[in-house]
Amino acid sequence: MKPTVEEEIATKRIGVRAPPPTSAGLETHLRAAGNRVLDGWCNAAGDATSPEEVTDLMPVLVAAIADAREGDDVDPRLRSVLGRRLLELLRAELVAGLTALDEPPAVSGILTTLRRFEEVRRRVEPDWDQHFASRLAGPGGLELVVDVAHDLRSPLTSILFLAEMLQKGRSGEVNELQHRQLGLVYSAALGLSTVASNVIELARGGNRLADDEPSPFSVREILESVHDIIQPIAEEKGLSVQLGSPPEDHRLGHPQALSRVLLNLTTNALKFTEEGFVKLEARSRDRKYMEFSIRDSGNGISPQALETLYLPFRRTPAGDGYAFSGTGLGLAISRKLVEAMGAELKVETKPGWGTRFYFELYLPTTGGG
Repeated sequence: MKPTVEEEIATKRIGVRAPPPTSAGLETHLRAAGNRVLDGWCNAAGDATSPEEVTDLMPVLVAAIADAREGDDVDPRLRSVLGRRLLELLRAELVAGLTALDEPPAVSGILTTLRRFEEVRRRVEPDWDQHFASRLAGPGGLELVVDVAHDLRSPLTSILFLAEMLQKGRSGEVNELQHRQLGLVYSAALGLSTVASNVIELARGGNRLADDEPSPFSVREILESVHDIIQPIAEEKGLSVQLGSPPEDHRLGHPQALSRVLLNLTTNALKFTEEGFVKLEARSRDRKYMEFSIRDSGNGISPQALETLYLPFRRTPAGDGYAFSGTGLGLAISRKLVEAMGAELKVETKPGWGTRFYFELYLPTTGGG
């Protein structure tokens, strides 16, 4: 009898059966990450012609990354859609595993391993620039952009993780200049990660709620989560971030969509505010409705800019094409998500006063807390 996908994968491990200890070397964590990818592959086995392809390629991929040196070639089997997919899954799984550790390995080792990932990726895709250009001009161009955005998010997540860990002194004392430089790295990576996420959402229509059914959540926890993410950007720019939480904290709604909107709007506010503050606030209208607002102390928005505020694309300065709008892309997604939650995103702005985006959601209390 032919073995099942699960049985086939279970017979081919890469040397680590139990979760590696904190003190384990990075190669051990890399092999453990490879095994977790194999374990999860049975949920999407249809992506491969047969499970043997995956079980044969994963050890080859792990070995290629562990031994990667500039100029080295890679196994030709890795130059495939499956090889690229496994590479991205392995990198994401490794970062997730290291993030969960109380005491992750030395940062220098992590950076070396991530550089090896990039070296293998470069060898796997030697002609990717030509392939990309030809596909972008074809009927599947939009799908290609989404694929690229997906691929960008994994290394950007790694950068965010490493920058935050270094900035907090998890790998040794950090001086003031280094703290500021790491803040710049974090800000840049967060900005690119947000753009990639917005591109993916826009391609899907921009109004898809990740949490289809309303669920109970804590408003305060969402506000604090957004605050923690954007705090390095605020510190780097010398801005204060103010939070306003309501007394009726536990509500019923769509927390993932709400978090996405608040993060987009708050990041935009920080981007266009050079001094002063950004305020993120939630106010109870009653036990059913709540207003959310993001106010900044920037220069305000001109009447001309208001006309194209929510456009995800804008003409290039030369007028010969279109480009993603740094502001409108996030605002377009935010407006679509707010509308999907049954509300309207509004804006008020005055020169010298700043800008305030706000919306009112139907969020009945749940009676908890």
